[in-house]
Parts: sequence; C-alpha cells; structure tokens
Amino acid sequence: METDKWGRRIRAFRKLKGYTQEGLANELGISVSVLGEIERGNRLPTEDFLRQVAECLQISMEELNPSD
Repeated sequence: METDKWGRRIRAFRKLKGYTQEGLANELGISVSVLGEIERGNRLPTEDFLRQVAECLQISMEELNPSD
C-alpha cells in the first residue's frame, strides 16, 4: 500500500538524520501521534506535508518518494 511506503521512507530518513518522532513532529508543527500514524501507514500524508518533511530533513522530494 502506498501509505505504508511513505511512512517507511519518512521513518528511515528521520532516523538517518538523527530525529526522534517528537523532535521531527515539533519541527513540523504537528503532534507526535499524527507523525506516528503517518509512519505506521494509518494516515496518508499530503503533498504539502511531504514537502515540509523533505525540507526539514534536507532531502529532495525524489529521495523521499518511495520507489517500487
């Protein structure tokens, strides 16, 4: 499922960049529970949210985009 792929990619890059869920959620201005739902694949991230994540983690949208 596409939702799972986005969540796994966000989690992987978050950990790679040294962020905790709480730290990244604070940077993005969202709750930890919302970030957790996205990472677990229970919530589909919006295009705007994905851009914010990429900017915060200093990666490109292409890097964040899950490939099959």
